Amino acid sequence: MTQSIANIALSVNLNKIALIRNSRAGNSPDVVDFARRSIDSGVNGITVHPRPDQRHIRASDIKPLAALCAESAGIEFNIEGNPSAGAQQSNRPDVADYPGFIELIESVQAAQCTLVPDDQQQLTSDHGFDLTHDNSELKQYIDRCQAAGSRVSLFMDPEPEQIKRAADLGADRIELYTGPYAVAFAQDGKANREFERYCLAAECAANCGLGVNAGHDLNLDNLTQFRYLPNLLEVSIGHAFTIDALLQGWGVCADAYLRALVVDV
Repeated sequence: MTQSIANIALSVNLNKIALIRNSRAGNSPDVVDFARRSIDSGVNGITVHPRPDQRHIRASDIKPLAALCAESAGIEFNIEGNPSAGAQQSNRPDVADYPGFIELIESVQAAQCTLVPDDQQQLTSDHGFDLTHDNSELKQYIDRCQAAGSRVSLFMDPEPEQIKRAADLGADRIELYTGPYAVAFAQDGKANREFERYCLAAECAANCGLGVNAGHDLNLDNLTQFRYLPNLLEVSIGHAFTIDALLQGWGVCADAYLRALVVDV
């Protein structure tokens, strides 16, 4: 007899809500309101990725979202970004300047910060860190984030040797970049060979003492397989979640994703 256990946390990424808001003046849709709707629907966390150009999440969103998560029992706030992103002046009078990613982390006590290697020109995060070179600067960023009270996750490709280096740097978790897996699943309706590669990476992470998160293009279809990734603690989902929510409604969509993360053991 199998037992169903919902042991994988769902963190909803609100970047797309902010992107819609930024297409008009004003504050509609309200990112904090959608964070509250997500929490009320039973999700486990809120994720944002504030880039220096503030194309979606803005620096001014961070403290209100942090406060909301702090007052909600069991809800984690996850801030993603490139730790080397420095201060950038806003070109709009109604948008505050971007203070720098590490400065944002140090301004609030986020439960988790996920460090990614993307640059300003990238449309979205599409690769993990290459840790084969000098990582002294990244180590300093990790230390600063941890000193600010945040658990640190590094955005990584499913490559065991790279993951071992993430552990050596003192990261607490990795977030596996799942774009290639999602592409393989969409093409074949299954992705057994690619999934096996991710399983080996997740097992390597666990053996190194790292927690395992995952994110990028995960959806209600491919989670039917990916939820069985060994030692998976959390998924961060935004793009697919927002599309599904447009069709189903926000609360119904949250419930569908939470059910999709139930694992039979």
